[in-house]
Amino acid sequence: MIVGIGVDLVDIPRFERSIARTPRLLTRLFAPAERMLKPHSLAARYAAKEALIKALGGSDGVHWTEIEVVSEASGRPRFALSGSTAEAMAARGITRTHLSLSHDAGLATAYVIVESGEAA
Repeated sequence: MIVGIGVDLVDIPRFERSIARTPRLLTRLFAPAERMLKPHSLAARYAAKEALIKALGGSDGVHWTEIEVVSEASGRPRFALSGSTAEAMAARGITRTHLSLSHDAGLATAYVIVESGEAA
């Protein structure tokens, strides 16, 4: 059963300026493997994390660096959750997440659906 939907849109040039102005944001917002990515990919991952938090209805128990966006062999993005964030998701009964990312024309967007119940 769908329990939440979240969407987020990021202005890539503005995001790049924020990272340049405050480099510590990289370590506060992204898992180590994500930090090496190009700005447009980082912006999309930031949007994904924001969209996930919106789909959950808030950030209680969720930590940015424990939400990693990884790519399957096919290129399909998915969340890899760890630590207390994975525990918080399980405690909320979340069994499945769906993620779609896109970036074009200076914008990055993410769309997230979270489900509870039996995993398919």
